[in-house]
Amino acid sequence: MNRMITAIFLSLMATSAAAQETLIERSDFLSAVATNILEIRLLSLQLKVLDSGEITGKAFGRGVTGSWEWTDGFFCRSMTWGDRELEYNCQQVKKDGASLIFTSDKGTGRSATFSLRPDTQ
Repeated sequence: MNRMITAIFLSLMATSAAAQETLIERSDFLSAVATNILEIRLLSLQLKVLDSGEITGKAFGRGVTGSWEWTDGFFCRSMTWGDRELEYNCQQVKKDGASLIFTSDKGTGRSATFSLRPDTQ
């Protein structure tokens, strides 16, 4: 069951390649996430990526915590989902309108598309 949930959590979402912009600079990434929550409604997944290097949120009703850094044009993160450690991974980030697409393994792995929802708190 955990594998299935993890697979869904990291699943490939369809996106439009024509409108995508690869984010290379930390400042561009922070501009995209600064006042937004990253969300995948289907998975009840909501994450807040803070400029301090913290990640907080929820997925499938379980807490998500972690840390991140920007390294050589990639979003590199360590996260815990509930009591499960998710391995350190550097991900390519692309912006597509009001969405961010994270592709694991420096752009060669699986992708997940997050909607950018304004943080009203």
